[in-house]
This record gives sequence, structure tokens and C-alpha cells, in this order.
Amino acid sequence: MTPTTTTTLGPGKRARRLRAELRLLAESGTSGAPVPMHRLTQELSVSVATVRRDLADLEAQGLVVRTHGGARISASAVELPVRLRAGTSPEVKRLIARRAATFLPEGPFAVAIGGGTTAAEVARALVFRAELTILTNSLTTAAEIGARQNLRVLVTGGIVRPSSFEIVGALAESSFAALNIGIAFLGADGVSSPGGVTTHDEVEARTNAAMVAGAQRSVLVVDSSKIGRVTLARVVDLAAVDDVVTDDGASVADLRGIEQAGPRVHVVQRVGHRVGHHA
Repeated sequence: MTPTTTTTLGPGKRARRLRAELRLLAESGTSGAPVPMHRLTQELSVSVATVRRDLADLEAQGLVVRTHGGARISASAVELPVRLRAGTSPEVKRLIARRAATFLPEGPFAVAIGGGTTAAEVARALVFRAELTILTNSLTTAAEIGARQNLRVLVTGGIVRPSSFEIVGALAESSFAALNIGIAFLGADGVSSPGGVTTHDEVEARTNAAMVAGAQRSVLVVDSSKIGRVTLARVVDLAAVDDVVTDDGASVADLRGIEQAGPRVHVVQRVGHRVGHHA
């Protein structure tokens, strides 16, 4: 039976529900039959009114196309908006970020931090550091840490990508080239030995490549869901990356392939999981 009432959800729970709706719609593909409203309400145990509000929000983001009595995934729904990605494996991303933050030396230092939720966790792990300069092209990261009196936060110029709130383009690239950066922390949508470091957008890829090129050391911070994946635009070859920090959900073969391509691989152990690869 379809529920007639809706439970009030916090932002994290709603983000998980929106992702679940997107997964259900993606199963039928962009050219498949629309998923009927009654299936969405039954699968998610929410009301018709709730699903309608969700679909209206997702359609406004260009992720779904509503049809009579249902919806289907949009052909352009390649990349989730940052507000929906933020709830994915938050504890794992915190563990990755804390490990990456230990790479910084003591004393005055300058780092670059790219966009993405795992890179944002690195910024959070550094908020109590003194004498630290952070250059970022992420508006969400800048807004979160910019008020810290102990940090010097610089933001690149450029064009804002609506789906990620990242600043990209020639101005952002020149910003990364203008400063002496000790370590660059960046995320990715895919990391593999044959594909290198990849992302969904070619302009973002060029901006991230400039960040890597302008740093003395580059550290890729990605959860294991990105390991072994290849997406549209190549950022850099793995040989250009010094370190990859991920979690123990990645396969041994994928991690070995990455390490053979050049970077040092650091694996954090998720709670309740046993480390079976590199330490």
C-alpha cells in the first residue's frame, strides 16, 4: 500500500532518498520506459506528494525528465550535484582526509585544495593548523573555512560550475600557476592504471591538471568507489601523481596497477573491515 503521509527528513536523509530515486530511474536508462510513480512510492515508502516534490527538484537540476505518471533519467545526468554527493560514505571520506592531512610538515606551508567532497574533508582536517595558506577553487570549501582566523584562504578566479560549485577555466589555472604550492589535494571521478586520473568535465580536468602541475607534491584523495573507473576527461597520467589515499574497499589488483604506474598508495581501514592491501 502506498503511504499517505510523509515523514519529516533531515537534509542527509533526503539526499539519500534522492540518490535512491536516481538509481531506480537509471535502471531503465534514458531511452527506456519511464518508471511509474507507484513504483517509486512503494520502493521508497514515501507519499506521492513527496516523490513529486523530489522529481521536481531533480528535474530542475537537469537530472530527470518527468512524464505522465512517472519519470525517466535525463540523458545529461552524468554527474550528481555536490549537494547529493555530500552524504556518500562520509566516515570513509573523513578517514581518507585525516590520513592525507598527516602529509603536511610543521610550520608555515601552502596547499591547494580542489573540489569534491573528499577534498573538502581534507580542508576540514586542516582547520586547526596555524601558519597555513590554502588556495582553493571550491566555493563550498572557501565558504566553510574562510572565517578561520588561523588560516589564510585564497580563492581562484574563473567560471563557476553549477553542479559542483567549483571554479574552473583559464583564470583558475593561472591562479594555481602563480603561487608556490607545497601540496595539492584533489579528488577525481575515476582512477585507474589504464585511464589515469579522470573526471566528468574537460574544463574541470584542465583546471585540476594545472593544480597538479603547480604543486611540489600532488595527493589524490578518493574513496574506493572511484578506483578502477574511467570517466570522460583525463586530468593527468598517474605518473604525475605522488600519492593516492583511498579505503580498503578497492580491489588489490586495481591498487597494484595504480602503484605500478607511479604513485604511492595509502589505504585506510574502514570500521569493521580488514585491510587486505597496502598499508
